[in-house]
Amino acid sequence: MPWVYFDASALIKRYSQENGTLLVNEVFRQILPNHMTCSTLGILEIVSALVRKRNDGRLGQALFAQAMIDFRDEIVDREGFVATSVNDALLFSALDLVAKYNLNATDAVILRSALALQQALQQETADELMLWASDKRLGRAACSEGLTVFDPEVETMDRLQQYLAMRI
Repeated sequence: MPWVYFDASALIKRYSQENGTLLVNEVFRQILPNHMTCSTLGILEIVSALVRKRNDGRLGQALFAQAMIDFRDEIVDREGFVATSVNDALLFSALDLVAKYNLNATDAVILRSALALQQALQQETADELMLWASDKRLGRAACSEGLTVFDPEVETMDRLQQYLAMRI
């Protein structure tokens, strides 16, 4: 069974209508919550993005309130959803990725976290990890590190269905 690791650039599409929302909604329909993850830092990024969208008028107050309820229900408070922790060891292990790929600090931490999860999955379960990210620089770096990357802004429903059919 595949695992999905969400970067905030992809996960925000679940809670705010954007290009790629349809594919994010589909992966939520097909993948079990205990096979989806994002970093605890990503959780903060989602809330921050929703607040920015509310403040600049892209998200009305009612839609913002509903998005926050849905986000808490599906991610923050959901028992099965796996939030990956960010600790000092992870932060320091991401240092090399900043310089290697010209990543910002958050993206380097996300990439290091995803790589660590991929390694653990390969050793323990043989499950595969797919990083969902619409951040182009992060996506290129992740591909260079051997991760499968899915960008819901540019991919198609057919590609998603093909990928899932091969792995489920």
